[in-house]
Amino acid sequence: MKFSDVVIAAAAIVLFGMLLDTVLWVVFLPQGSSGELLAWILSFLIVSLIVGYVFAIQIQEESRIKAIGKITVLSSLTVLLLLMVWVSTPLVSSALADTFNELFNTSSWTNSYWSAALALNEAFSVLNALVFAFIGLFIGSMLRKPKKT
Repeated sequence: MKFSDVVIAAAAIVLFGMLLDTVLWVVFLPQGSSGELLAWILSFLIVSLIVGYVFAIQIQEESRIKAIGKITVLSSLTVLLLLMVWVSTPLVSSALADTFNELFNTSSWTNSYWSAALALNEAFSVLNALVFAFIGLFIGSMLRKPKKT
């Protein structure tokens, strides 16, 4: 699998995953925080299934696990970078503060508690993206068999 294929597959997972996450987030909005998590998981799983199916021939050229690992790690690093930029915007950080205020008693929190909570939130999101992208890519690449010549 060429590096350009890895980059295109990872970019497709991240781009279409974020777009589908937005749509699913609106659908699951009445369920609150669990709806956000469900939208995140489903979006990366569905998009990874599709990308795995589309790139199945390139994935099967070399070791399946190695190729899927490259795509998954690159897409997860991209998600981490996007989340770091997204969380640092003032509008999002105030919305996250409201979410944490609903979940915990944050009146006595210091800046280190807020930083730890944001880092944990980002780490959990990236871990979900890593796991579900790997599962989706593996299953998607298994669905498409190479043509016999």
